[in-house]
Amino acid sequence: MPTCLAAVLSALLLIVNAKAAATADTAPDTGTDPSMVVDKYIQHFVVDTDGSYRLTVDNVKTIVLARAVQAHSQYYISYNTSLDEVGEVEAYTIKPDGRRVAVPPEQVKDQQEPASGDAPMFQDTRLKIVVFSDVAVGDKVAVRYVLKRKTALFPGHFEDLSSSQFYASKQFHLIYDMPSSMLLYADAAGFVPVPASSAPGRQLYQWQYVSGPNRRIEAESVSYLDYGKRLAVSTFPNYAAFARAYHTRAQEQAAVTPAIAALARELTAGLDTPRAKALALSEWVRRHIRYVAVYTGAGGVVPHAAATVLNNRYGDCKDHAILLEALLAASGIDSSAALINSGNAYRLPDAPTLGIFNHVITYIPALELYLDSTSDAVSAGYLPPAALGKPVLLAKTGKLAQTPSMQPETNRTLARFEVGKNGRGSFKVVRTAGGAIAEPYRQAVRDTAPAERALFVERTLLALGQHGDGAFDAGLLDGAGDEYRMGFSGVSDNFADLPGPAGVATSFNFWGGLGESVASMAQEKTRTQDFICPGIDAADDTAIAFAPGIRIMALPKALSLNDAGLSYQASYTRQANTVLVRRNVRFRHAGMICTPADYVRLRPLLERMMRDLKSQIIVKGG
Repeated sequence: MPTCLAAVLSALLLIVNAKAAATADTAPDTGTDPSMVVDKYIQHFVVDTDGSYRLTVDNVKTIVLARAVQAHSQYYISYNTSLDEVGEVEAYTIKPDGRRVAVPPEQVKDQQEPASGDAPMFQDTRLKIVVFSDVAVGDKVAVRYVLKRKTALFPGHFEDLSSSQFYASKQFHLIYDMPSSMLLYADAAGFVPVPASSAPGRQLYQWQYVSGPNRRIEAESVSYLDYGKRLAVSTFPNYAAFARAYHTRAQEQAAVTPAIAALARELTAGLDTPRAKALALSEWVRRHIRYVAVYTGAGGVVPHAAATVLNNRYGDCKDHAILLEALLAASGIDSSAALINSGNAYRLPDAPTLGIFNHVITYIPALELYLDSTSDAVSAGYLPPAALGKPVLLAKTGKLAQTPSMQPETNRTLARFEVGKNGRGSFKVVRTAGGAIAEPYRQAVRDTAPAERALFVERTLLALGQHGDGAFDAGLLDGAGDEYRMGFSGVSDNFADLPGPAGVATSFNFWGGLGESVASMAQEKTRTQDFICPGIDAADDTAIAFAPGIRIMALPKALSLNDAGLSYQASYTRQANTVLVRRNVRFRHAGMICTPADYVRLRPLLERMMRDLKSQIIVKGG
């Protein structure tokens, strides 16, 4: 799910650094990328009482490895023409002998934010790109610039969120020069306050990053913001005050116009319950309002008017939510915007900041129902996986709440293989996705070109180490509903290595089946970080029929496990010359997050399951 609320510069830096950390070629057990060293990063805000500010950024980096040259030969400054002015840009490359190669004005390029290229409502979003000259390993690249925020996102308030970069850092200094009348609240981890002298009428706050190695980000772990080094600062004393500020700026945009009222009547005609009406309205917005993901902009916290969004038929998440709120209001259903993190952050800092809230969904209190009308792959009534078990801030009431951690979701595979004497096998597979995952599977197939669908079977076989081809049955793609069925059939030229004794696999991962669910949980040998552990309900029934003359010599042993919220059963039954393999796995946890202690209990079970999934039927051909 893409993000859409405006993030300040430090939050944008966090996203870039987190991605770098996740892909870095690093030494074991560390997240520090050795390809670049941060010599200096100073972020200095001078804030006025109305919330406007002057931000000075001073950044110097050393290129250590060749793979960092491409990534760090440009510097991106994101801003908005209606809110910001960017100036005093000074950039240069410093060669090892001390020589400076200045970046000429023509190499500081201004361009429109790519995501807003075909969306006139967002065409004031800009990127200023600094292209350094003559960059090589051993060089330093330096940039200094000033960004003036002319109009505060929240009048009379200021907030910021920063995190450590995943590189060795010699100096990382955050400075906030505030009016004495604006108390700054802070939530710091891995940043220590630095004493500072304040000018009359001002209060100077400073924090210094505590340098040291970063822990490697483990697979499916929660956000680094949840456990790592970060600094959140805010003039909001609590989340209720933050919600009031957001709601004050957004509420006027939800006006119900005659066109919105007429559309609501049309969409809910014949529906008797508020829930049915709410789902119909959300589904219409999801299907008919194009999502435009703009990461910064004048609409950082202010959606466009619902009528404008309806007329233009596109918008970001706030725009989707405001139109849905107006449609619901026209149908007599009260709702509220719910601010949420759409990534893997599950902890809110003590100091309220926009940086942690990068998405907006809709909450209907009378139905205790959350709706995300921006999701093109999740139908109304369900939430994307990234929105489950998350803290949310309800804009109308200022209350903190939490989205459901579980929703109905089933995954079933029914397969039959016919194995000939030469090892060649024909097969037929039916996949059924139920509940929350029905629409994601349906949408994925819709988005796949027919020519690509034709190659699906061949590529699936290649992924399984087999060669062959077949036909893909896409099922019913035009409708919706809580169940989606697709299938494919074909022939594998090398299903079994016959004649002679051979092992025949008992598990086949066909596009997100049971085996992939187990493998996803078992990606790490050990864990030191909390991790995302969604519920699982999957079952595979496989029949493998061997031709006369092929002797079945041995079957795997049945397995039954039930502990730590994880249930797994596998059975192997022979009926004449056919082997029936039945597996099911179900996992339920109290929430979406498991701890390292939980993993200590789960890991032995997962290892036994992985061994079972690799088990084989031993046969002998003539």
